[in-house]
Amino acid sequence: MLQKQRQFHPTLIREWRLYRGLTLEKLASRVDMTASHLSMLERGQRGYTQETLEHIADALQTTVPSLLMRRPGEDEIWTIWDEASPGVRRQLLEIAKTLTRTGTD
Repeated sequence: MLQKQRQFHPTLIREWRLYRGLTLEKLASRVDMTASHLSMLERGQRGYTQETLEHIADALQTTVPSLLMRRPGEDEIWTIWDEASPGVRRQLLEIAKTLTRTGTD
């Protein structure tokens, strides 16, 4: 009987790797794994640990949440948000709501 290959939670590792201009081999060497293992991880054919994601995020100069949810180039707003104080976050939220309501480009 043919066994279905297990799929793991998707990541955006491949997009981040290409965004940083790295080959599978180059990134794999930076995080001490084989290119084959990394390729399987990118395609959701291999599971990952928090530690693995942290190493990959460091090598790609991004964060673990970005590897899981944020496409390259879209993370700048989240970096600003993460670094903002609670008061500034409230202001940012109000500005975003205003821009969305008015459709200002």
